[in-house]
Amino acid sequence: MTFHLHLVRHGQTYFNRYNRLQGWSNSPLTESGIADAEKAGHKLEGVDFAAAYCSDTTRAELTARSILDINEKAGHQRPELTVDMHFREQFYGYYEGLDMAMAWYAAGAPHGVKTYNAIVEKYGLAATKDFLKEADPFHDAESETEYWTRVEGGFDLIAGNERLSDGDDVLVISHGNTLLSLMHRFAPAGYDLSERPANGSVTVLDFDPTKPLDDGGITIISYNQ
Repeated sequence: MTFHLHLVRHGQTYFNRYNRLQGWSNSPLTESGIADAEKAGHKLEGVDFAAAYCSDTTRAELTARSILDINEKAGHQRPELTVDMHFREQFYGYYEGLDMAMAWYAAGAPHGVKTYNAIVEKYGLAATKDFLKEADPFHDAESETEYWTRVEGGFDLIAGNERLSDGDDVLVISHGNTLLSLMHRFAPAGYDLSERPANGSVTVLDFDPTKPLDDGGITIISYNQ
């Protein structure tokens, strides 16, 4: 059993433009972001989607509806869009909306590193989540364990969709750090993960709901296309 998941990073928002952390907070799509969504829609207009999912954030839902509009105009039957919090970006807690460089300095400096990339290079991607939660004065930011518990719930939702059949294509509107997290966890060596995936880019993975995620359940097909 295999579902082909087409993960699209939402279009550019004003927080993206201003280089601010944007997890559960929201900011509108820029004109460029609207164009990102339309570009992704045309890239995927030949795909016959059996289901579609996005987080309950405006940027994700608007991106999803733009892609589905284009897909429907291309002659495909429009699937129902499932909007659910399990597909949200990482929650940055107290640091939501803060300049990214300032936030990652606050997280990394107590550990001798001052940037996001430096944290990843020395301690691994999981540490970016755990260090930020540690630095958060309210400790509301998601830890690595909290993050994956929620995100894996999204895969459970897809796996439990009784309308899906083997070989079906599924649209999932995703987020930058979530895509990076998926790649760090599941991708084989050889992918360049030094840069965040572009707004409107498409990452494709095969999902076998009959297998554990870390034991053949996820296979990366392409990244940041």
